[in-house]
Amino acid sequence: MNNNFFDISSRKQKKIIMVLGDLLLVPIALWLAFSLRLGEFYIPEQEIPYLFVLAPLISVPVFIRFGLYNAIIRYIGFHALWAVIQAVTLYSLLWGVVALISGVDGLLPRSVIVINLFITTLFIGGSRMIARWWLSGVNPFQRLSSIKSSRKNVVIYGAGSAGVQIATALAYGSEYKPVAFIDDDALFTNQRLNGYKIYSFTHLGVLIEKYNVTDVMLAIPSASRSQRNKVVNLLEPYPVHVHTVPSIDELAQGKVKVGDIREVDIVDLLGRDSIGPNPDLLHANIKYKNVLVTGAGGSIGSELCRQIIQLEPEVLIVFDHSEYALYSIEKELNSLLKKQTSINEKPSIIPILGNVCNQHRVEKVCGVYGVNTIYHAAAYKHVPLVESNPAEAIRNNILGTLSAAKAAINTNVETFVLISTDKAVRPTNTMGATKRFAELILQGLAKKAKQNTRFCMVRFGNVLGSSGSVIPLFREQIEAGGPLTVTDPKIIRYFMTIPEAAQLVIQAGAMGQGGDVFVLDMGEPVNIYELAKKLVRLSGLEIKSEENPDGDIEIQFTGLRPGEKLYEELLIGDNVTSTKHALILRAEEEVLEWGKVKKGIGAFVEALDECDQDKIRNLLLAVVKGYKPQCNIEDTLYKRIKLNDSKANVVDITSKKIS
Repeated sequence: MNNNFFDISSRKQKKIIMVLGDLLLVPIALWLAFSLRLGEFYIPEQEIPYLFVLAPLISVPVFIRFGLYNAIIRYIGFHALWAVIQAVTLYSLLWGVVALISGVDGLLPRSVIVINLFITTLFIGGSRMIARWWLSGVNPFQRLSSIKSSRKNVVIYGAGSAGVQIATALAYGSEYKPVAFIDDDALFTNQRLNGYKIYSFTHLGVLIEKYNVTDVMLAIPSASRSQRNKVVNLLEPYPVHVHTVPSIDELAQGKVKVGDIREVDIVDLLGRDSIGPNPDLLHANIKYKNVLVTGAGGSIGSELCRQIIQLEPEVLIVFDHSEYALYSIEKELNSLLKKQTSINEKPSIIPILGNVCNQHRVEKVCGVYGVNTIYHAAAYKHVPLVESNPAEAIRNNILGTLSAAKAAINTNVETFVLISTDKAVRPTNTMGATKRFAELILQGLAKKAKQNTRFCMVRFGNVLGSSGSVIPLFREQIEAGGPLTVTDPKIIRYFMTIPEAAQLVIQAGAMGQGGDVFVLDMGEPVNIYELAKKLVRLSGLEIKSEENPDGDIEIQFTGLRPGEKLYEELLIGDNVTSTKHALILRAEEEVLEWGKVKKGIGAFVEALDECDQDKIRNLLLAVVKGYKPQCNIEDTLYKRIKLNDSKANVVDITSKKIS
């Protein structure tokens, strides 16, 4: 049979078929009404037949008026059926009135009008439900076999409104087949929802065995992170692939829909509940002000821009040295602005292509646009790459910060916020050392003399989903069939979501008095090895090991990379005080006098001009207290030059021996 036989793709074709079907069903329903009332197969006589012709002439215009031919049959629901009831009721009453005033009163039992109403409702509503079933698959004759062979059986965790929507969406899809609900509420147990039975969590193992369940959907968008974390931990031992629907915050912000099914969110694994923002702190440095974000195309910079644009700045200047990154963030921000209905005066978005090391460029931007607040996110942050290119990291992270800070002072910028890192605390790598010296520059400038610019810095750990983050890497490795690469079984890291980090940075910046170091409360550290194992299990796979050689995904240990350490710290000392926000602390730490900082900067400039990697390493050791590099100089060019020199010496010695 031709598969296209049932393919009615045109909306116009479908409407014509529906109208023709109703023209046939309405008279049949009327004939059945007479037959049921009289108790025999009714044969119309005398004046009655014209009423059978009149029935569709009345019904179809009424049905059109109620929109019965505009509904998308594939997704028809309660509201559409309610419209059917209203339309059929009105048609039946109109037909009855016309019949009674047409002079056939003695031939028309009044109960026929009521019976006709019920039968017509059944026919018109039923025909649409049959059409819904028919159109929900590729081919009614293929549907049952294709469902059995290709669809995955899934259990939905959460018998609420989100669960109902997910079940409805999946039931008419081609990938998943809902078989049951699970809910923690004992009142729901053994009840039925949308035709599916609700079980308690203790029955999950039985359901997996009975229905060959391969996937579980978490439909609990209103649950807190800690509650979702508990559920995820409960599901981890089971051989199922865990998916999730968006959180209530994401739904409220319009970022996603309930039907957006995705991998279980990493924040659900962390189980850390966020704390609501302080509106006064959020708006203090942004509302009705001109704001500049350097490194605006990066992970943190772009999220800062997304949040700033919602806080009603006068102007948002996005500054980046990457043409593509700048294009992408400008396009995204303009798209967000079009969707913003709560902002009366929409801010201007100014894309500026430039390098923060170019002080003249930054100063010109600040002066022309009257910048009030700078969020300095531009930096090289990838530890191994920076370790291989230390000179460029110093130029960008240290001299770039100095240039931006001087530009801020010269143009009377009110607030300058540096995005720092936990790797600046007792650094073991070049990246951390350069970020620590960048902090010292701002602290030195803050103490140097009276000025209009308030400098502060915000220090935090890893953010989920940033460039170079381990989570996307693990996802890719799982999709590729493994192995997952972990540097060391003992390595731990702090994690925070990018939106939460950006929100806290904005609030911390509003509390700066001058030279403040703010530290974000990152919660409990996470063991990366345990995180890798959990991601494998939640993907419905087993870990391959000596104990389980038949597993799916192997985890390999690659060893710490140059500059990496097993754990990160957020504080250099123990002297911290609380602030207006529970997740933001103020650290009191030792600072260098501006004279020593200035001397160090001059030495760095000289070493960079000479491309002297040994001098650069010694300078970092001298100016950054606590810097203990875990590797030798890893600069790619430096190592190549050393290798060439070594080869030249060998050749020279050999030639002397021969002569």
